[in-house]
Amino acid sequence: MTKNNSRRSFIKQASLTSAALSTTPFLLAAPKHQTELLQRAYSFQKFGVNDQINIALIGTGIQGIYDTQAALQVDGIKIVAACDLYTGRLDRAKELWGQNIFVTRDYREILNRKDIDAVLIATPDHWHQTITVAALKAGKHVYCEKPMVQNFNEGQEIIKAQKDSGKICQIGSQGMSSLGNEKAKELYEDGAIGDIVMLDMYNDRYSAEGAWQYPIPTDANFKTIDFETFLGSAPKVPFDNNRFFRWRNYQDYGTGVAGDLFVHAFSTLNYVINSDGPNRALATGGLRYWKDGRDVPDVSISLYDYPKTETHAPFNAAFRINFIAGSGGGGGFKLIGTEGEMEIGQNSVTINRSKLGMEPSGYSMISFTEDMQAKIRKEYAAKELNTRASSLATGTTTWKAQRNYKGAHYDHFFNFFTSIRTNGKIIQDPKFGLRAAGAALLANESYSRKQPVDWDPTEMKLL
Repeated sequence: MTKNNSRRSFIKQASLTSAALSTTPFLLAAPKHQTELLQRAYSFQKFGVNDQINIALIGTGIQGIYDTQAALQVDGIKIVAACDLYTGRLDRAKELWGQNIFVTRDYREILNRKDIDAVLIATPDHWHQTITVAALKAGKHVYCEKPMVQNFNEGQEIIKAQKDSGKICQIGSQGMSSLGNEKAKELYEDGAIGDIVMLDMYNDRYSAEGAWQYPIPTDANFKTIDFETFLGSAPKVPFDNNRFFRWRNYQDYGTGVAGDLFVHAFSTLNYVINSDGPNRALATGGLRYWKDGRDVPDVSISLYDYPKTETHAPFNAAFRINFIAGSGGGGGFKLIGTEGEMEIGQNSVTINRSKLGMEPSGYSMISFTEDMQAKIRKEYAAKELNTRASSLATGTTTWKAQRNYKGAHYDHFFNFFTSIRTNGKIIQDPKFGLRAAGAALLANESYSRKQPVDWDPTEMKLL
């Protein structure tokens, strides 16, 4: 798909629209530190009881609760059931959503209920595929938290189950439907940064919580936790509160920093530039500080190669995660192109452009005589090197969401529920989810093998 066709398709299919004008005037009008507002126009309807979408949450942990709170902000949505393997979280579900809510430690009881239209799956990663496939086969619409799969070979079964069921399946990288992503896509397709040559992504953290050392409740024991079910297909080990409440720290249940953080970046990147993803990865890193029994690194650096396609030039991507960043923490996501750079956030996009220096300066001229310097300057002047890249407006332009913006998480659920009601197009279907998860998992594969690994982004297969 060409950039122009991609843009027309995007505008036609989007279920959410932003009040955004063409970016071309901003590229040529030489704005200096200019700020423009982004707005979201929602199409609201009144929903009666018969039009209500009933949801259930499977996995009532941190992300599951945040997902549900975002989902319930959308009109016409009601939560009727929750599932978790720790009884304390079922008590929390009743605190949050009412004593009448149905709770269970067996997700199959959720899928058997006829009054549930859609399920939110926010379990540990190693349960995503099993429950997602079962839910689709049970006739439920599915919102599955990222990463969609823990292993490369699990994705095709989800894709098939969704196709066979005809149900909506949205993958939950919560920033995907943001105003920032939407504007960045428009800017990129309008040529705001020229040809992309590099992506720079980093996430620095400096807290125990940020490094997944989540609190463990005082009543956690083999009676309040169904640990055997939690293990699922993972290797059998003795009861361990750390493994249950801090599962991200273990390869048996999670996907490390790649599955937790890279996958968000790949979702945004692939969406903005309309790409299937990278075809090669090389990763390194190590366990530098949080030596608490975990078997995944807390410092990770991964390099990716993106091949040339109809929508982008070949480029490289650098992903860096540091869970012991003495600087105090922070993050960034920046596309760097031949004509500028674009920094993307959920609520804003900033374009920076500088004049491309094409003529020699005093640094390289110093070794020549004054007479020769004059001749060289005359020669360069005759070449008329004022290309589009060098004549573009310089400076900084920021597009920022208004203060009343409902946020990316809301937008992702708005897209999900609107698609259920209209049988419309979602923004992150299972194929998209597998390409984002697959790209992220390449880092784990390369780290484990201690060598580069290759991936077919079109067929979504490890080579």
